[in-house]
Amino acid sequence: MPTTPIRVLIVDDHKMVRQGLRAFVLIQDDLELVGEAADGQEACALYERLRPDVVLMDLMMPRMNGVAATRALLKRDPKACIIVLTSFKDESLVTEALEAGARGYLLKDIDAEQLARAVRSAYEGRPALAPEAAWALFEAHHRPPRVGDDLTEREREVLVLLVDGATNAEIAACLFIGVSTVKSHVSSILSKLSVATRTEAVSLALRNGLVDREGT
Repeated sequence: MPTTPIRVLIVDDHKMVRQGLRAFVLIQDDLELVGEAADGQEACALYERLRPDVVLMDLMMPRMNGVAATRALLKRDPKACIIVLTSFKDESLVTEALEAGARGYLLKDIDAEQLARAVRSAYEGRPALAPEAAWALFEAHHRPPRVGDDLTEREREVLVLLVDGATNAEIAACLFIGVSTVKSHVSSILSKLSVATRTEAVSLALRNGLVDREGT
């Protein structure tokens, strides 16, 4: 147990949740509540002034969500210790939060003792993950990549135009790039999709939903 209390900042847009977390912090001998914020922007402002040891960060908030706030705080202070505390266990949210730099990802149904242990672990530099979050992270890193996942944003733009039947010259004019650049993108697309022709690329793209055909 730390010789001085771990200073905690609570960030959540729901007043009732903040009240519950406040009560949790106040009954822990080794934790100290230093502030509360209702959204990410307020959290960033308070962090600069309060410099808490651990931030309990909600994900879904107005103005600035938890992921954006996590990125912003770590940009200002790379040593910031942030634990996401949310009701959502979606794989994409877990991955996004951890990639943003969060040291932990916990669900709001966690009991007080588990939360206290997680805060202490994160403060000491160890990750704090809910079992559901750990499993989601495992799944995300062990699932085979989907076809087309490695296409760049520009290659996806070129692929959309290929599906529309555009020639290299027409693609170049539409995207304001050279024809040689278009040829390079097309070659890369064919390679990444493991096909030999533009027609095969178009067919595969349509079968796998790699382009948005809504409204066409």
